[in-house]
Amino acid sequence: MDPISDMLTRIRNAQAVDQKTVLIPFLGLTSKVAEVLLKEGFIGEFKKVKRNEVKYIRISLKYNKDKSAFISGLKKVSKPGKRIYKKSREIKRVIDGYGIAIISTSQGLMTDKEARRQKMGGEVLCEIW
Repeated sequence: MDPISDMLTRIRNAQAVDQKTVLIPFLGLTSKVAEVLLKEGFIGEFKKVKRNEVKYIRISLKYNKDKSAFISGLKKVSKPGKRIYKKSREIKRVIDGYGIAIISTSQGLMTDKEARRQKMGGEVLCEIW
């Protein structure tokens, strides 16, 4: 299974039932995505934990004052059967700049804003708003 799709689905499902944290299987890619989400303020924090000799990432989810989920939408763009690559000038803003797209570039994972600023293209992994 695609680890990014799994990660986004776990976050979406955890927010649907108002969980404070969610466990995601630890991979280098999921850890990097969690770093970007933390840096952009979409999650509270994340830690690497071990449970029964299996490594996980525990992500603390953020909620608004009215108890609604801070992340209102998650969308996987590039899929295993159809990879989506964009040049820096082709990368569009997500919901007029309110959301972010996570781009896998030769310099690592970065947001769409950083990719446009550094004039770097890459694979568009997902969009979050």
